[in-house]
Amino acid sequence: MSLKARLSRDGVVVAPGVYDPLTALIATDAGFEALYLSGAGVAYTRLGRSDIGLATMSEMTETIQLVRDRVETPMIVDADNGHGNALNVQRTVRLYERAGASALQLEDQSLPKRCGHLSGKKLVTCGEMVGKIKAAVDARKSEETLIVARTDAIAVDGFDAAIERAERYVEAGADILFVEAPRDEAEVLGIATRFSRRLPLLANMVEGGSTPLKSADDLGEIGFKVVIFPGGIVRAIARTAQDYYRSLHQHRTNKPFKDRMFDFDGLNAVIGTPELLALGERYEDPAGMKAGGEE
Repeated sequence: MSLKARLSRDGVVVAPGVYDPLTALIATDAGFEALYLSGAGVAYTRLGRSDIGLATMSEMTETIQLVRDRVETPMIVDADNGHGNALNVQRTVRLYERAGASALQLEDQSLPKRCGHLSGKKLVTCGEMVGKIKAAVDARKSEETLIVARTDAIAVDGFDAAIERAERYVEAGADILFVEAPRDEAEVLGIATRFSRRLPLLANMVEGGSTPLKSADDLGEIGFKVVIFPGGIVRAIARTAQDYYRSLHQHRTNKPFKDRMFDFDGLNAVIGTPELLALGERYEDPAGMKAGGEE
């Protein structure tokens, strides 16, 4: 089922953050209906750097392709600010859509951009962002590819300014609206009350971020349609990796840590090694001849 079709049905869609084919596979096997390819997650894991706009369009495109080669789950992709002006936005849409993105999230930050829950953000003008949204809508090949419009204006200009921008972005043709980093439950409810009957709303849950943590079901009850948990997997893996390396450095063996990790066969089961080897056998030479042998 496409993301667009799923959003037309009842119930909130939970999209966990992923950053590569392995996390996408594990999330899909857990039963999630959609995934969120996090630009922060790619920056954290591929670059070992902060989410400040360092991940490039080509790096994100390659990651989309790798994930899509492994799973078919609908995928919302963080497209930052479109990597430039409206023409750059159109190129981003074309590349990401061809690579397998189900939806592209575009934000109204200027360069250098920052994670939505970092301070010191700067915005492009509302008019420039409206132009970017229109450019994105015009560039997509399929109406099944959704455009998510995100505003970071709460942290910069306040809640009322963010709502004004959101109104303009809806008018420009956004399919999903994302008002980033509401600071309390009143602002969360205000967003839902204003927009939830007009188009799908997306909420971002960040552990330690600006927005109070709520469950997807609670957010769905007040009108949100998509809830993302973009960086949680990286924070979980980073914490586990830190514990693992400390243990190995201290003990010089993995024996004390073995109950917290897959063994060799366990990981191969997760990634489907037996099935892959069986598939390969279907294409082997039935006569078992070696290359260069007699015919």
